[in-house]
Amino acid sequence: MKVLLHQCCGPCSIYPIEVLQNDGYSLTGFFYNPNIHPMTEFYKRLEATLILNKFKNMETIINEEYGLVKFTRNVVFREKQRCKYCYSMRIEKAAQVASEKGFDAFTSSLLYSKYQDHELMIELFNEAAQKYNIEFLYRDFREGWKEGITKSKEIGLYRQQYCGCIYSEEDRYHKQLPRLFKNFKEELKNE
Repeated sequence: MKVLLHQCCGPCSIYPIEVLQNDGYSLTGFFYNPNIHPMTEFYKRLEATLILNKFKNMETIINEEYGLVKFTRNVVFREKQRCKYCYSMRIEKAAQVASEKGFDAFTSSLLYSKYQDHELMIELFNEAAQKYNIEFLYRDFREGWKEGITKSKEIGLYRQQYCGCIYSEEDRYHKQLPRLFKNFKEELKNE
């Protein structure tokens, strides 16, 4: 069975690839992530995904769309709904590509993260599968969370520190600002 695996990044793809290959599926990776910002982060994640896919002997379909304008236009003033839009655009594109290129099914490494809204994604996967007449291959990859992290470190893959969009970057680092400001002020006093 030929399966298109949407990949959000290399580290999150390790465990899903191993599970699906062990189950006998023929996998092709699909990198489509116009939510990732800034552009340097986008290319780091693309590079890590390509390194992993080469290591796993997987072909890769790359959509190099850097979607800063489109992504932000669709989430500005709807920031609390940004994840739904983000999941939806990537899941739908994966279903479309899988259908157009003759795959039997599609899935995503998004199902690996314990930080994502799993139930919402399943709903969106099922909608996209129906729309494009393609099977959604469901697996709950979250059980391999620690294993994937360990293996990504062993391989030496670039490991991102936030989900991908500029809003998630702010969420990740905003908590550190008071400490950084305090340290900076103390350094200025000591000079």
